[in-house]
Amino acid sequence: MSETAVLLCGHGSRDPEAVGEFEEAAAAVRARLLHLRPGSDFATGYLEFARPTIGEGLAALTARGARQILAIPGMLFAASHVKNDLPWEMNSFIAANPQIDVRLGRDLGIEPKLLDAAAERLAAAVPEGRADTLLLVVGRGTNDPDANSNIAKLARMLWEGMGFGWAEAAFSGVAHPRVDAALERCARLGFRRIVVFPYFLFTGILVKRIYAQTDEVAARFPDIQFVKARYLRDHARVIDTFVDRIAEFTAGEPKMNCQLCKYRTRIIGYEAAAGTPQRGHHHHVRGAGIDHHHDHPHPHDHSEDHR
Repeated sequence: MSETAVLLCGHGSRDPEAVGEFEEAAAAVRARLLHLRPGSDFATGYLEFARPTIGEGLAALTARGARQILAIPGMLFAASHVKNDLPWEMNSFIAANPQIDVRLGRDLGIEPKLLDAAAERLAAAVPEGRADTLLLVVGRGTNDPDANSNIAKLARMLWEGMGFGWAEAAFSGVAHPRVDAALERCARLGFRRIVVFPYFLFTGILVKRIYAQTDEVAARFPDIQFVKARYLRDHARVIDTFVDRIAEFTAGEPKMNCQLCKYRTRIIGYEAAAGTPQRGHHHHVRGAGIDHHHDHPHPHDHSEDHR
């Protein structure tokens, strides 16, 4: 077995369906990895509400002989989980295991393959008549303005690239506008159809809430057709992007785009965040809520961004 292993890092969720979907995607990544690098070891780990935890995943790979671990964030954008929590987990493990070379990859970000996946989800939901359709792209919402701005950029690119009549961005929490307020606004803009696209990797409490809020607003505006597009899940282009993030290590150390990172640069409204210490905040829920423990991905019978 190779001494270089891969750890796919998920957020975790109180919803077992979300964890199941993450593991299904992880199984697809593992299959691709074994095809490209026969003998490679692979594991998953979670920040919260699921097991194995990140630390347990790293320890399991080490116990099986890994001396270098490539940790890949299973997250769309670089907000606090990618900038703080995952580095804290890696650094804590390295401090206790200095003989192990642990390297952290970058977030999935906005790139053509993920735009392709998003476009396919939307084309399946609205195959025609897009000029009369308003697109609402819903992101997770964070306290990181750079990550939030990616949702606005994504909405704009899908709007122009797919010929929608208009596009708006909203968030399931933390940032504004929230989903219910955005839907109310969208319903008054005069479009005969509104398509709601949760830009999430996997299902979970938040995705299900977005769909429920869509149904509630649709009941108040019966003259408008509301369409719920599917989130990304294990779309082939998502799997491609995870594999790309692993491959980036062969060309050197992957680097995130830190140009507008509030922790490195004085960003308007977030000046106090520049230079703040890096620390994790998931200690109280690490591994909570899930009874089983596994060190490798496996398919689930039931169908992240988890929550």
